[in-house]
Amino acid sequence: MKWCLTDIQNRDQVHDLAARLGVPVLIARMLVSRGVTTFEAARRFFRPAWEDLYDPFLMADMDKAVERISRALNKRESIFIYGDYDVDGITSVSLLTLFLRRLGANVFYYIPERLKEGYGLSLSGVRQAVECGTTLMITVDCGITGIEEVKQARESGIDVIVSDHHEPGAVLPDAVAVLDPKRADCPYPFKELAGVGVAFKLIQAVSRFCGLEESVPAEFIDLVALGSAADIVPLVDENRVLVFKGMEKINRFERLGIRALAETSGLLDKKIGTGQLVFIMAPRINAVGRLGNAERAAELLITDSETRAREIAKILEQENQTRKNIDEETFRQALALMESENGEKLPPAVVLSQYGWHSGVIGIVASRIVEKVYRPTIMIAVEDGVGKGSARSIPNFDIYSAIRQCEPYLMGFGGHKYAAGLTIAPENIEAFSSAFLKAVESVIDGDDLVERIHVDSEISLDEITDKFIRLLNLFAPFGPQNMRPVFLSRNLQVVGTPGIVGKDHLKFRVRQEGKIFDAIGFGLGSLRYRLTPGEANLDMIYVIEENIWNGQSRVQLRVKDLR
Repeated sequence: MKWCLTDIQNRDQVHDLAARLGVPVLIARMLVSRGVTTFEAARRFFRPAWEDLYDPFLMADMDKAVERISRALNKRESIFIYGDYDVDGITSVSLLTLFLRRLGANVFYYIPERLKEGYGLSLSGVRQAVECGTTLMITVDCGITGIEEVKQARESGIDVIVSDHHEPGAVLPDAVAVLDPKRADCPYPFKELAGVGVAFKLIQAVSRFCGLEESVPAEFIDLVALGSAADIVPLVDENRVLVFKGMEKINRFERLGIRALAETSGLLDKKIGTGQLVFIMAPRINAVGRLGNAERAAELLITDSETRAREIAKILEQENQTRKNIDEETFRQALALMESENGEKLPPAVVLSQYGWHSGVIGIVASRIVEKVYRPTIMIAVEDGVGKGSARSIPNFDIYSAIRQCEPYLMGFGGHKYAAGLTIAPENIEAFSSAFLKAVESVIDGDDLVERIHVDSEISLDEITDKFIRLLNLFAPFGPQNMRPVFLSRNLQVVGTPGIVGKDHLKFRVRQEGKIFDAIGFGLGSLRYRLTPGEANLDMIYVIEENIWNGQSRVQLRVKDLR
């Protein structure tokens, strides 16, 4: 693991910003490293405002989409919303359903079953829309590659509005409107919205067209934050505003489904941040889609019945536990397969396939493999004569581009730079694996495969004051391109005897300049040998967190690595 200390070239800029904001130089340094270099940029960073959002009508085809939805509302047409089965798709479906019903629309929603229909717009979904008698279908978080499906819908008398955020193919669907900021011809200034972010821009535009108060779209901002955080989009620019505002609403627990979910997962009395969304709430919402029908999760977010919300939240809790058990067994099998196929010397990418793996969990397992071996990874579950794959990448490697180079071997694929899905005939897996490995080898070198930890700044423990922590908290919400700040401290003294708690978590205390802090390294029990009690010889990189236990707040250093 390589420690990379952020280097700021323009130190005058840092000192000038510190003086203008009245903050320590260390805080200004971290702002500059995040591209925040002016007083106004700092205002937008620390106090995101609704006014910082872009005009939704800057998005290509937005005027066409709004006109068609307005016509559907005036003529009281039935509207069919088709979404993906992950958290981004589920929150998108919930947001659009609630909004359109608020306007009096007759709305049906449909989320495909992962195990039967796979990813994206499906012909069976189109048939379902026909059976519902709808004349307008809106896709959310999918549809950008659904050329044949959109064509089938139109031939069946259904107009389609595609709302998506994934990479388009060479040809766009022949829809009434195609909303996707990643379209080559789309002038929208921010390209990294989640699917639920694009859906939110749509309801913003419809609200303005219909003369509604700006507060109407804001009613659904908690769903935008949940879907955006779960989809791991960059939390900068417009996403930062959406998630910042959404987190405020989430922490008021106004939505019955979110409140019930927080209750069953033990979060109701805690301050919820993006970490709790990504690692606690999102897996529970995802679980029902991974193992069965995700429409239950949408119902959780849509229902106005407290009793029903609690019932569904309990189901999600049970399904998530089942999913965890399947994860663990699949991960164990994947590690064994990887070792048997490669031995100790791993290639620059990993492709693993097996009959009987559950296609609903292979994305999670692929992420765990990446975390363990730091290689782009594709997991393929073969069932009913079809291989269903999930791909996950490492920083700075575009796995979607590498998969696209292997398109002749695939039945279909979609996704983006760091995560993708694919379908493949089992007899093509070996040839695909070879072609994919060649595509990776052509652009990656050994240095890319060394995990790096980027350190924001070197500090001493006496700099960790109450004021400093208050300023650090203003950097939230944390996520890609605005991760929780990482610090390096040198020559720390280990106080007392380090111990192992829970599942291989390293727990100890450190002292410097008279300040003592608790430290914990999750999953770092194997590094205990590096700690010598009493010796002031420990270099450590960590993030600073406030650990709340029994109502008491205590500063804790969460260790990322140590020497």
